Amino acid sequence: MSKWILVVFISLVSIQRVDAQKVSLVKKDNWHGFVRQTFDFEGREAWVVEPTKQLQGKPWIWKAYFPDWHTDIDSILLSRGFHLAYLQTNDMFGSALAMQWWNLFHKWMTGNGFAERVALEGISRGGLYVYNWAKRNPLKVSCIYAEAPVCDVKSWPGGKGKSKGSPLDWQLLQQHLNFSESQVMEYADNPVDGLEGLAACNVPVLHSIGLNDKIVPNDENSFVLADRYVKLGGIVTLMPMTRSQQQLEGHHFVIEHPERIADFIYSNSYPVQQMLPSANFHVQRSGLQNSYHRFAKEKVGRVAFMGGSITEGKGWREYVCQYLQQRFPDTKFEFINAGISSTGSTPGAFRLQQDVLSKGQIDLFFEEAAVNDRTNGFNNQAQVRGMEGIIRHMRIVNPMADIIMMHCVDPDKMKEYRQGVIPAEIQNHERVAEAYGVNTIHLAREVTSRIDAGEFSWERDFKDLHPSPFGHHIYSNSIRSFLEKAYDSIETIKPVAHVLPRMIDPDSYGGGQYVAVDQATFIKGWRIEPNWMPKDGAGTRKQYVNIPALIAEQAGETITFSFKGSAVGICIASGPDAGRIQYSIDGGPVKTLELYTQWSGGLHLPWYLILDDHLKNKKHQLTITIAEDAHEKSKGHACRILHFLVNQ
Repeated sequence: MSKWILVVFISLVSIQRVDAQKVSLVKKDNWHGFVRQTFDFEGREAWVVEPTKQLQGKPWIWKAYFPDWHTDIDSILLSRGFHLAYLQTNDMFGSALAMQWWNLFHKWMTGNGFAERVALEGISRGGLYVYNWAKRNPLKVSCIYAEAPVCDVKSWPGGKGKSKGSPLDWQLLQQHLNFSESQVMEYADNPVDGLEGLAACNVPVLHSIGLNDKIVPNDENSFVLADRYVKLGGIVTLMPMTRSQQQLEGHHFVIEHPERIADFIYSNSYPVQQMLPSANFHVQRSGLQNSYHRFAKEKVGRVAFMGGSITEGKGWREYVCQYLQQRFPDTKFEFINAGISSTGSTPGAFRLQQDVLSKGQIDLFFEEAAVNDRTNGFNNQAQVRGMEGIIRHMRIVNPMADIIMMHCVDPDKMKEYRQGVIPAEIQNHERVAEAYGVNTIHLAREVTSRIDAGEFSWERDFKDLHPSPFGHHIYSNSIRSFLEKAYDSIETIKPVAHVLPRMIDPDSYGGGQYVAVDQATFIKGWRIEPNWMPKDGAGTRKQYVNIPALIAEQAGETITFSFKGSAVGICIASGPDAGRIQYSIDGGPVKTLELYTQWSGGLHLPWYLILDDHLKNKKHQLTITIAEDAHEKSKGHACRILHFLVNQ
């Protein structure tokens, strides 16, 4: 076997710090007729069994526990060209720490030419390992084979149902998870939990079981998992072993027709599909050294996510949070979800102060706006001013914050990439990223390239610009890959403030903020509803209701607003009765602005309108009057201002 290099995470209580070390070969021996190489994997025993003649792409089986139990299946696959691997993580019950070791081992194996997608094999309590790792890495799993697997710790070792359990292991599990018994009873990361991602990624599952298993009863384990998995659209097969003698209260049984199980693993793992490296779509400009210092050394971290509905909803963001918590298990994290549907870079520049910066020091900041900047019709200049406003404001307030910009996918972007064109909004955002040394993850280009390479399809798998569960795993897998590479490459932990460059556009919104609506002066009509909520049955965005709203509904109603700044605008709720306004600044020309949007018919859409962003940074007065006419589809003349927008 070739010379292997190991990258390991070292910490007194967890695997975090990166150091390059050599794997030390312990011995070579015969394993059921095949050559096995056992080595020291940073203090843990690991081994790889070689086939007589390996298959192209180096497919492999990863055995979680009891590696010398029921080896017939493994021997068949070895004879067909698979490798067999094992890492000793016994008595860790599939915990977060065990998963860190597994992440490291998988990275090391794939770094040495083995297939990215591995077949997982879990026997008994080994089920805790294979499912916990597979749920976190569904795109790295070709299939799961489990034999009488533990699927719920309350059943075994807990013994809280039909199983008598194992009191000693129950205590060890609590100690290893650092949970009280009551916390373990509420534990929601058993193999039977959170199977949506595995099902969405089409990971096939096969369990061999004994129907009279009293140690790991099927009613509490395999049957529950299979039922839930099928209902999620997952593929699962249960193979009862009934023809041979059963021992250990039905938990031990002879595997009947091991070749059928070998066929299952072989057909789902070979031929090996070569995956495009996520690194092809990453640009690391400034690294993540500062956030690493906070997470690894100071043991605290505040991570903020800003974007539209792709960020706000459940999916990739939660997987990224889970990864950070597992990578830095001793760190006290605060995660800020500042994603709001329908918002892009201009709204972000003005809501950043309230939604993110007001929470305290930000250590790691994720920003995405490429989808909504196009959908909402902001021009190139506005996109630069908005994105630069977000990044510059963050850099001014939090010069130590590490920033990752993401460009999510939509069909228009895919079409342009295939035509050899970089979408305009991505070009605009990249101007800012380049100038400010911001890291970038090109998700739109990555999804397009992977589809074109035949890894998956848009229609069946990714499905929409609001990703399917599968799509969210594509995103999170790429983001996690970026984080791992950035954190693994850190050699010295010395925080350094990020440089604040000259502005790209002097009119960018680097001082954007909200101003309360009660700062307006009432000239004619208008009123403030302190806890506005629509009464017409139209939809809303939860962040824009039960807050003060400055409202006018009749033509001719007028207000003034005095402010100091270089730009002014309004954030409105544009609903079915949205009208038009006429406005002027400092007594200048009167301009008319349409408030009704293509989405207003059924939604009080939060809509950000910049009235002027080329003012001198001094005191000004804005006058707004409700116009006499309105959009032909509108049911009224309403203007509901939720925030004044000012760039100072």
